[in-house]
Amino acid sequence: MPLTALKINKAQPDATKPLRLFDGRGLYLEISPSGGKWWRLKYRIGGKEKRLSLGVYTAAGSKTVEVSLEAARKAAEDARQLLRDGVDPSQERKAEKLRSAHQTETTFEAVAREWCGKQSAAWVPAHAARVLRRFELYIFPSLGQRPVAEIEAPELLNALRVIEARGKDTTTHLARQYVGMVFRYGIATGRCVRNPATDLRGALTPAKKGNFAAVTEPEQLAKILRALDAYDGTLPVRCALRLAPLLVVRPGELRKAEWKDIDLDKAEWRFVASKTNPNHLVPLSKQSVAILREVESLTGAGRFVFPSARSAQRPMSDAAVLAAMRRMEIPADEMTGHGFRATFRTIGAEVLKFRVDLMEHQLAHAVKDANGTAYNRTTFLPERKRMMQRWADYLDQLKTGEAANVIVGKFGVAG
Repeated sequence: MPLTALKINKAQPDATKPLRLFDGRGLYLEISPSGGKWWRLKYRIGGKEKRLSLGVYTAAGSKTVEVSLEAARKAAEDARQLLRDGVDPSQERKAEKLRSAHQTETTFEAVAREWCGKQSAAWVPAHAARVLRRFELYIFPSLGQRPVAEIEAPELLNALRVIEARGKDTTTHLARQYVGMVFRYGIATGRCVRNPATDLRGALTPAKKGNFAAVTEPEQLAKILRALDAYDGTLPVRCALRLAPLLVVRPGELRKAEWKDIDLDKAEWRFVASKTNPNHLVPLSKQSVAILREVESLTGAGRFVFPSARSAQRPMSDAAVLAAMRRMEIPADEMTGHGFRATFRTIGAEVLKFRVDLMEHQLAHAVKDANGTAYNRTTFLPERKRMMQRWADYLDQLKTGEAANVIVGKFGVAG
């Protein structure tokens, strides 16, 4: 029979176990051995039985009714309606608590600053400061105090076009990217339901693509190489800096290098090239092997050759090498981590007379034969091993001032 207030008030607790008084359709009152009375709803969803707390009828020793029988029945019926709609009432309650927790922090600026704070643990301080500064300069003035749930695509576009009008196309696209991440965070935390940044694709002026800064004169390169050798930072960063001009892989490939892909005895590194996706093989010069054995003493037991300073489960930050280069006062408009690839391509062709197809293979660029068939990236291995060893020797000669004695050998690979 359904419960009544009289029956509830007369019920006495069991000293050994909770007592349950059922009202029907899964609703019951649970009385603890100490005398406290809680409303519960038993239900099933997805084939699993679950229970939902609907509040306290009375606390132990209290005569004050907090959730009456009628209120419990109303709450139970609301939960059943959610179930009919395919919603788990327990999950809906958690979502509501999350929305309530953030109900006073719904402006775009509040959500953006909160997101930046969450991300800063994985960012180097300089990058975190740079991202927040972009928000403060370009987005907060117009959108900062707007409720994040009310911002629509045209309003966001107007804010970004203010940046675009200053000729800062790249900054405009970066701002759209970061704003989109804030909206996704807002959706995840229950403060908005959609991301208007996704509607702006094609609405902004395309960012101009430029070449990465790179030195192409041997004298300039010699100065940079000596500066890299003199870097006094952490061992992983120091080794990554010294390997960048030797291996001429993309910076992301270098910092994400894994020990499982490297065979120091064979002097080979095999991985999937990040941009073009083919299997790629990098021959390792004697100098490269020596540097890798040096860092192996510190990181060889882990996954990454160059792990993050904060967690061995993540690779080194993409800004670590650049930040180190800036510490050595190597200007951004003079050299970048990616720029060593252009340096190799230019000096290799003009000074060392390396074969163009071998260099393109080494750079993991698309290389085709006369019939238009792409070469396998693991081909020409003997020639490429000889080329990369000569390149490493040449870099050593540059550092010591002996590079004037370069002799071009057979097959266009300096001997």
